[in-house]
Amino acid sequence: MLWGKNVVVSSPHTIPVLKEAQARGAELTYVDPVRTRTAELADHYVQPRPAGDFALAMAVARVLIERGWTDPAAPSYCDHWDELAALARSRAGNWCDRAGVAPSAAEDLARRLGPEKPTAILVGWGMARRTTGAAIVRALDALSAISGNLGIPGGGVSYYYFRRGAFDLSFVGGAARAPRTICEPLFGQEVLAATDPPIRAVWVTAGNPVAMLPDSAAVARALESRELVVVVDLFLTDTARRAHVVLPTTSLLEADDIVGAYGHHWVGVARPVVPPPPGVRSDLEILQALAPRVGLDRVLDGSTREWKQRVLRESATEKGLTLEALEERQQRNPLPTPVLFADRKFATASGKVNLITREPVGEGDVDGFPLWLLSLSSERSQSSQWARPQQGLAIATVHPAAANGIADGAEALLETVLGSMRVRVEHDPAQRRDVVIVPKGGHLDAGRAANALIRARTTDLGEGGALYDERARLVPV
Repeated sequence: MLWGKNVVVSSPHTIPVLKEAQARGAELTYVDPVRTRTAELADHYVQPRPAGDFALAMAVARVLIERGWTDPAAPSYCDHWDELAALARSRAGNWCDRAGVAPSAAEDLARRLGPEKPTAILVGWGMARRTTGAAIVRALDALSAISGNLGIPGGGVSYYYFRRGAFDLSFVGGAARAPRTICEPLFGQEVLAATDPPIRAVWVTAGNPVAMLPDSAAVARALESRELVVVVDLFLTDTARRAHVVLPTTSLLEADDIVGAYGHHWVGVARPVVPPPPGVRSDLEILQALAPRVGLDRVLDGSTREWKQRVLRESATEKGLTLEALEERQQRNPLPTPVLFADRKFATASGKVNLITREPVGEGDVDGFPLWLLSLSSERSQSSQWARPQQGLAIATVHPAAANGIADGAEALLETVLGSMRVRVEHDPAQRRDVVIVPKGGHLDAGRAANALIRARTTDLGEGGALYDERARLVPV
């Protein structure tokens, strides 16, 4: 099951693995409010309402419990079994109504998790970018646990692979050593509000917060009002345009690095294919040049190769994951076990799965704003650092019936409670009638940043950005 995971855009390296599994008889189910090209790969497609994933998961849990398709041993390795069962039964058929799907969809998903297991759930990150995002992911974890898919080959839930697990980053103190921290999704408002003392300088590496964080205008104001802003980048982004100093750095084609996994367990090295332009330094070289100027003499000394060796975890190198082996070819990280939780023991206080027990409370319908604004990665880009300048209006994709009478190809205003943006409307009858889709990463200075319309809010766990909980409307111009 690909639950909210658009592999065509976010994980194209997964596609050959999925097709190979299908050739061996596996069936692929795709669950996503937005119909993408990934639906064309799937044997079955379910299109719930935005934010309806928790309700759909509870509908599936109810079917699993009522059909007797749960693992008989699940109560022995799961905490709060009775509470979850009561929650799943609490709304009866109403869960499917809340999810915007037919009861047959929940029945089908439950059958695949129960009698037809093993079933693996690959979870997309978008669902967690809601004010109730953690609860949604925990609900999917619960489905895998109660159906007996945890700890067996071919089962389980994959949200975030341990992609830095092969690296020893213990030398990074991070928040534990920082004098204070700023919550990233609330960057604009927290920097502007900091007074004891005020934040005078900002250093930005490997990021474009003006375009990529919510409430882009507040982020821009926060940077514009500092005494010193330094940006390390290879493009003149919205953030770089607000810097006092821009330090050009190397591109992916010029990178000499060691690379962790993204949706898998393999580790590799990146070799430069072309030399950088004269005077352009890597991030490491920039920091090494700065270190002695700020009292960190010798702390960052060492060649790139020495740093590669330094960050490889000793327990991994003892099992053969050495730099020399990686320079020969990519290697699988030997630290993850072949089957996670095979012993049915979990890193919780009780040693059991901590099942979710309460329905999260999200934002309901908002009068006058019938659409969910979803700013998603596209096949052209996953981020804001597009090499070519962004020209023309951003495209807003909607079902024809959700276009408020605006013709296909016509201009319109996309409005939220935070502001408005001029867009070009594109009709797509395959989409739900309660969504409007805008490409992720639009530049603020080009008038294409959807994040300028999205309020800065955090998720229910982990201080993530609630980027997909904004309601919107299309207005003719």
